[in-house]
Amino acid sequence: MSTLEIKDLHASVKTEDGPTEILKGVTLTIDGGETHAIMGPNGSGKSTLAYSIAGHPKYQITSGSVTLDGADVLAMSVDERARAGLFLAMQYPVEVPGVSVSNFLRTAKTAIDGEAPKLRTWVKDVNATMSRVQMDPTFAQRNVNEGFSGGEKKRHEIVQLELLNPKVAVLDETDSGLDIDALKIVSEGVNRFRAQEGKGVLLITHYTRILRYIQPDRVHVFVDGRIAESGGAELADELEANGYEKYTGAAV
Repeated sequence: MSTLEIKDLHASVKTEDGPTEILKGVTLTIDGGETHAIMGPNGSGKSTLAYSIAGHPKYQITSGSVTLDGADVLAMSVDERARAGLFLAMQYPVEVPGVSVSNFLRTAKTAIDGEAPKLRTWVKDVNATMSRVQMDPTFAQRNVNEGFSGGEKKRHEIVQLELLNPKVAVLDETDSGLDIDALKIVSEGVNRFRAQEGKGVLLITHYTRILRYIQPDRVHVFVDGRIAESGGAELADELEANGYEKYTGAAV
């Protein structure tokens, strides 16, 4: 069982006018076997939280802590965080020209495990995983995300999630731009991952539609760089019905 613990996290981003504080004291604990959903209006800092956990250089941590199973995540490089068991699915997956999906996946798996997977079984694993998310195996020979549709990029991230098998998955608006069929396929992939013992999921989303397929244990309302309220799955229904005005008004 793994635990991701965030305590009083503050983070800033550099602007032309100097550093601007985005995260203003985030405290959150995700225990193994739990799925937490973060919902909030645009510009509230949800993606900043995801990228700060992953180690994006754009964001400077000014105070607070992030630990994974007691280890100091903030003291780790980006690749060390991945090897420790953190996974980030990005809202806008980047293209990597000149690197095939197959090579990318095998290189990532080798870096995390410390040894290369056996080629024969690895090819079978990749093909089976791609089949589960309804991606043609020929995508493995294409450059990473190059020419992929939005839905294909998100399915590819689920392929990465299943093959790399981290301890905790941080999913930043994985439902963004997905049609109904792709949403179901991506959600099924997340559910396969979290069905394993001890896996944690932090799911960032604007909409409740993905929560119809991925049942959260806890829902958090994120406003102005902080968690304004936490509750069970019923809190998402309240947000769907009434919006964020109750919380944004209080923040102002």
